[in-house]
Amino acid sequence: MKSALAAGQSHETVGPVLNSLFQQAIRVGKRVHTETGIGSAGRSLVSAGYRLLTDQLGALDSQRVLVVGAGAMAGLAARTAAANGATVICANRTLSRAERLAEAVGGKAVALSDLAQALAETDVLVACTGARTLTIGVDDLAGTPVRGVVDLALPADVAPEVSEHGICLVNLDRLVTEQPDAASAQEIEDARTMVREEVADFLGLRRAAQVAPTVIALRSMASEVVASELRRLDARLPQLDDHERELIQRSMRRIVEKLLHAPTVRVQELSAEPDAVDYAAALRELFALDPQTVAAVMSPEVGP
Repeated sequence: MKSALAAGQSHETVGPVLNSLFQQAIRVGKRVHTETGIGSAGRSLVSAGYRLLTDQLGALDSQRVLVVGAGAMAGLAARTAAANGATVICANRTLSRAERLAEAVGGKAVALSDLAQALAETDVLVACTGARTLTIGVDDLAGTPVRGVVDLALPADVAPEVSEHGICLVNLDRLVTEQPDAASAQEIEDARTMVREEVADFLGLRRAAQVAPTVIALRSMASEVVASELRRLDARLPQLDDHERELIQRSMRRIVEKLLHAPTVRVQELSAEPDAVDYAAALRELFALDPQTVAAVMSPEVGP
């Protein structure tokens, strides 16, 4: 998200609305991360996946665990397996990333192109790439010593049919069913609530902003009325000195400002509410505002 925003800004293709939208999206992401425990869901999923697997197959101690992937989830799965006494093999499409992860856990690395050979030396497969082009099926595991699979990818890396061939499969569907607390439902709902609130705030600001050109046009019309009346006053009372003329001008402007302040502030507040009526259109009708004047206010400035 940040990279996309920076790219748009560098090419000058991000206007005020998109900039505001992206900034608010980044803010709500930070809020969710800091104000809920949803960031720890990965750790919970890995622990819950291994728990279901070991309940059925026994401890990971001395097992050969092949971790496919090199992201945060894969790193956590590899470290957890190593901490439980397993021998870890790391496989990834980019070999250098697999090598870094393997070095961190005292294991070895293989390229994804050597996956078939690695599976021939594997007891437990942990898949968490989420790559749409990777699907490990029944044929890939046939004839291998693989007894258990933990598939934490979305979309799945491993075909669910492998469970029909004597392999213990723990995937996200099973985790949701049997370990619903792996990622706290309350934390997920809290995160969704934050996002809904931020969306509502953003849309409210957008609705309020849409009435702003009409308010500006109304104030501009009021200023023109004051200026016109002052010119008439000058013609009818030429004996007024500069000080008297200034006092009258200030008084007239204060009167107009006081008359317009409450309704213009209120119309912006009301326009921010969901399902609000078109208050901008109502103002234009009530004060017979020139549509071209409003359109001119709404038009963005054109640079050189």
